[in-house]
Amino acid sequence: MTRKHTILRNMSAVTTAEPFGFGAAARSFAPPEIGLETEDLTPDARRDLARDPQVLGIAPVMSTKLIAPVQQAAAAAGADETWGIAAVGADRSEYNGEGVTVAVLDTGIDNSHPAFQGVTLVEEDFSGSGNGDVNGHGTHCAGTIFGRDVDGKRIGIARGVNRALIGKVLGDDGRGDSDMIFRAIQWAVDGNADVVSMSLGFDFPGLVDDLVGQEYPADLATSWALEAYRGNLRMFDALMEMTKARLAFHSGAVVVAAAGNESKRDRHPDWEISASLPAAADGVVSVGALARSADRYSVAVFSNTLPQISAPGVDILSAKTGGGLVSYNGTSMACPHVAGIAALWWHAIRSNSGVPARAPTVLAKLLATARPGVFAPNTDVADRGVGLVTAP
Repeated sequence: MTRKHTILRNMSAVTTAEPFGFGAAARSFAPPEIGLETEDLTPDARRDLARDPQVLGIAPVMSTKLIAPVQQAAAAAGADETWGIAAVGADRSEYNGEGVTVAVLDTGIDNSHPAFQGVTLVEEDFSGSGNGDVNGHGTHCAGTIFGRDVDGKRIGIARGVNRALIGKVLGDDGRGDSDMIFRAIQWAVDGNADVVSMSLGFDFPGLVDDLVGQEYPADLATSWALEAYRGNLRMFDALMEMTKARLAFHSGAVVVAAAGNESKRDRHPDWEISASLPAAADGVVSVGALARSADRYSVAVFSNTLPQISAPGVDILSAKTGGGLVSYNGTSMACPHVAGIAALWWHAIRSNSGVPARAPTVLAKLLATARPGVFAPNTDVADRGVGLVTAP
């Protein structure tokens, strides 16, 4: 039986053709070249392909979906719905992300929204549904990262960002697949993105349901979905390792992803789910969501556990497709806060000579300056990570 797979190759790992080369890999003095292919493979063909020294990863194509906003009680009348700006200290920072390129991999963007006036938006559709944002999720996330003020209200963290790569990896129905994401990450890295933001997740339960719908026994469907999930995790790790290998030639990118909204602490305190792909991949900064709690912050009841860092994710006001503003809740809303702060750190580091302006430096600053002492009593460190992300 054949299944669609994504294949990751290191196109720089060519072998020597000279008589005494013994098939050794030729030394390359150029950035590693990422090659992605999609093929229908049988199990035997997959095993044969895995022996190719150029092949770094093979993963079954797996369905993905946006991390949908969570319904919560409305904010109190008169509440400041842009509270996240002050919570992360963006309103007090002297940096605004000028000169930083941000990639948003989501449902696209409403490029006519006033929040994005003056920003060069480079759009690429990987979903097959065309550029633009019917869903509204990507527009909201982009607004939090770099949106300009709307009707006198600040919604954006890094308002100096003037170039953004908008990769549409989720269709108008909010669904996509892993191959779209891998190709979009390659596109963003090749486009010299400094920050990559992803508020989406791999749909493990959905894959199980699809297989059961094809008359697979439930246990076999679960087993095959687990194999697909594991393969995609390893593919992500290999792709991030390839991206890291380019640091000798480029400054690199900080990749940020939402941890997920599947926990149900409102029903039982122990009903927590760990961060899912892509947030669970090595080299990706996973982000949990926070809510306001008196003069402290609490972990949102829906936020998946084991994030690396946390940010505001409840009652977050940002750009709405078609114009105006709308408030959403979710780790999808927390992730762009961290992406925006990463842009500020890129600006800060580049403004101070003597400090290497590279992705590892930005990541170190991002994690080292997070505030751990701002949470409600008895907040589990496993639920909030190193602390609340904080602007330079």
